This record gives sequence, structure tokens and C-alpha cells, in this order.
Amino acid sequence: MGREGGGLLQTRAQYLDRPRCCQPQMRKLVDAWLSRAQGVLWEPRCALCGGLGQFPSFDLCPGCVGDLRRNSFACVSCAEPLSGGVADAANHRLRCGLCLRRPPRFDLARCPFLYDYPLDHLIRGLKYQGRTSHSRLLGQLFAREIREHIASAPPQLLIPVPLAQRRFRRRGYNQAIELGRSLERELAIPLCADVIARTRDTKEQAGLARAARRRNIKNAFAMLRIPAATHVAIVDDVITTGSTVNEMARVLKRAGIARIEVWAMARAAQAGLNTNSSAMPMNTAMPK
Repeated sequence: MGREGGGLLQTRAQYLDRPRCCQPQMRKLVDAWLSRAQGVLWEPRCALCGGLGQFPSFDLCPGCVGDLRRNSFACVSCAEPLSGGVADAANHRLRCGLCLRRPPRFDLARCPFLYDYPLDHLIRGLKYQGRTSHSRLLGQLFAREIREHIASAPPQLLIPVPLAQRRFRRRGYNQAIELGRSLERELAIPLCADVIARTRDTKEQAGLARAARRRNIKNAFAMLRIPAATHVAIVDDVITTGSTVNEMARVLKRAGIARIEVWAMARAAQAGLNTNSSAMPMNTAMPK
């Protein structure tokens, strides 16, 4: 193995995270059979309350699923939560002020939930506490929310947000890849972690203001190869300001990818924003 671009560890990580596309239909059948067998032998338990989950292998009870705050009324471009009530729900073509002033490089963001309790407990467990089993549950949950909305035109490829080498060595895994693997199984869309890479370690985005996040992540990504796909989805766990995925989208667009979606489990709401609109359906309108 070569040592260019980050050394042996990066090459090994890329090898371990390579797409596994061998006999995808057979693997899907086997996974479905194993899932049902597991549901019979070991009943699913809710990861939040410890109660009975949902057959065959969904580790959330209906009550806890109902407690998750949905990102129902949001910007059609970046999924930024918007203030508003049920009376505004019919208008699904609103954009936030930032997208009106500076449209993002990606075409559409799909973030079905708000980053709030109790979902944040599952995401932090995956991201910081080594609970990689949460990735299966989060992928199942995301697929449930998104499946019908992508049926007519799904992305051809899932591309996880690369993790900085320093953080990868510390954690031992990339939470975006773990989530992407679950989505690959649920939606039968190939995951490729060898399309784009970070060219340098960056500061943690958490705690930085929007402008500082943009500066921190600028020119931090480079293409490793040009995929044949023309429609891809960038996969991450949470979007806060969108600076990271926007910079990735800029690089991918420059490489010739025509349509880029951003998929994340949750969107962080601005402080003080009224987002109490859980009764409304997920916003998935396509921007023109």
C-alpha cells in the first residue's frame, strides 16, 4: 500500500470503507431473512425507553418515535427550520433569508428531524460514545422518512462526509460512513467513501460561528476519483450551518456532478426559533 495522501492509515481506512457492491440483491434478501429471524429470537427493545420495539428489528417503540421532533416547516433548499405555524404549512416553497442571498452549492437538503431530545441522545451516542449500533437504528429511521419521497428519482450514489484523520484515529470510525452503510442496506443505494477526501485536518466545527465555519472548511476537500454518477447524496449525521456539506458540494459540482442532495438525520435550529410544528408532514419540495 502506498503512503501518499495521509499515509498507510488513510489507505487502510479507504480500503475498509470501500463500497461493497457484490451481489447487492442477494445481500438484501439475506439481510431481510436474518432480520426476521433476529426478531423472532430476540424481540427488539427500544433504545430510548427500554420498552418493546417494533417487529422485526426496529429498536424504537411507537411512543418514542412520536416524541422525535420533525423538521416539518423548513427552507426548501437547505432545510433550515423556519418559524411559523400550521397555517403556513401549505406553502412549501419558502426559502430562508440566507439561501435567498447566497444559494447553496447543493440542490436540496433532506433533514427529517430537528436536533433535539431525544434524537440527540442517539446521535451523540453514535458520534462520541462509540455506540455504532445506533447507526443501524438511525439508518432505519431515516429510510422510513425518506423512502417514498425518493422513489421516482433516487440518488445513484451515497457519499459520506469524510472525517479528519486526527478525529478518525481518535474515534476509530467515521459516523457518516456508519450511517451511510445502514442507508445502503435499507435503500439499496451504493455507498462510496473513496470519492472525496479531506486534504487537511480542520478545527471542530462545533462552537464556531457561521462565518468562522466557512473559513475553517474552505478548500478542505479534494476529489479522489470522478464517479460515473450524475446524481448523488452527501450523507452526514447533523447539519448546523451547512458549511461543511456546502464546501463538499462545491468540489463535487466542479468535478461535473449535476445534482447533489444532502441527507442528514437532523437539522440544528437557531436559538429562540419557534419550530413547534410536529404535526406537519416532512418538507420535501424540490427547488426550481
